[in-house]
Amino acid sequence: MSLESLPTLREALESHGLWAKKAFGQHFLLDLNVTRKIARLAQVGDGDHVIEVGPGPGGLTRALLETGAKVTAVEKDERFRPLLQEVADVAPNLTLVFGDALKVDEAQIAGGRPAHLVSNLPYNVGTPLLIKWLTGPWTPASLTLMFQREVADRITEGPGEDAYGRLGVIVQATCRAQRVLDAPARAFTPPPKVDSAVVRLEPLADRPSAQRLDALQKITAAAFGQRRKMLRSSLKVMGGEALIVAAGLDPQARAEVVPVAGFLALADAWLALR
Repeated sequence: MSLESLPTLREALESHGLWAKKAFGQHFLLDLNVTRKIARLAQVGDGDHVIEVGPGPGGLTRALLETGAKVTAVEKDERFRPLLQEVADVAPNLTLVFGDALKVDEAQIAGGRPAHLVSNLPYNVGTPLLIKWLTGPWTPASLTLMFQREVADRITEGPGEDAYGRLGVIVQATCRAQRVLDAPARAFTPPPKVDSAVVRLEPLADRPSAQRLDALQKITAAAFGQRRKMLRSSLKVMGGEALIVAAGLDPQARAEVVPVAGFLALADAWLALR
């Protein structure tokens, strides 16, 4: 038996009587051309360790295994255990972990080795998972992730652009971010109401310390929580004008035009004033 001998994804779903659960934000990616393209964009191959979250029926899982990578698939929905086990039975490089990705310990899964995150993320947990991976104690080697297109815009757009906000600041303070693939709704089963996009993230070698990242999260939460207000108003409870001047910024500027470096300066100034 081999991957090629397995039933098609549609046949596998039908034989197990499976369907997407709205509560889990599931939309199955069954187009093999798309899954193989994502695997190529992830730049993984023989011997690389990949952690995939939310494999569902295993379409992207199969494409990743075809590259020769070692895949650990983390799935919350127990309904997929028999279907995914059929893939694991013919693919010794696949390890299955059943549990909530928001709670699993990726460092333990990685076992001290570099690991790449590649996933068609469930829509309802994509953003909290990304924040966990970028600000937590474990740093992935790279992240190639599919999001709703509006979330991909928030991740990649810069100061002055419509979607620039708190998420973009945190991502761009820790990674090089690039939108690498657009995926229309019709590529999924069932089709979602919005299009999707794949973003590739490469963690920076000089990413901020844990203390600095914590300060950055607090600063951006305050600044973008009242994004139409000037910084001197939105950051009043964190030091107001004195804080902003110490960071070398204009107190009358609004959050949506402040670059990532400016928010890092605000985080540093806030830590210094505490």
